[in-house]
Amino acid sequence: MNPMDVALICKALGDTNRLEIIRMLSDGEKCGCKILERFEITQPTLSHHMKTLVECGLVNDRKEGKWHYYSLNCETVKEFVMYLEAFV
Repeated sequence: MNPMDVALICKALGDTNRLEIIRMLSDGEKCGCKILERFEITQPTLSHHMKTLVECGLVNDRKEGKWHYYSLNCETVKEFVMYLEAFV
C-alpha cells in the first residue's frame, strides 16, 4: 500500500459517520437502506459517504436491482492495518 492510498483512507475515516458505517459493515454486507436507517441523514448524504468509502477501497459496492449492497474490502483493510503496524 502506498502513502497516497493510506492518506485517502485516513481522510475517509476522518468522519464519524463513515467510521460508524465501517463498524456496521464489519458484521457483514448491508443494503444501503439498512445503513440509512441507522443515521439521521438524507439518502444523498449517505451516497456521498459511501462513494468516499468505495473510492478509497475500504468498501465494496454491488448493485442488485435498484438496491446497493455494501461490504468491507477485507484485503484493503488488512493492507491498511499492516501499513500502520510498521510504525509500531
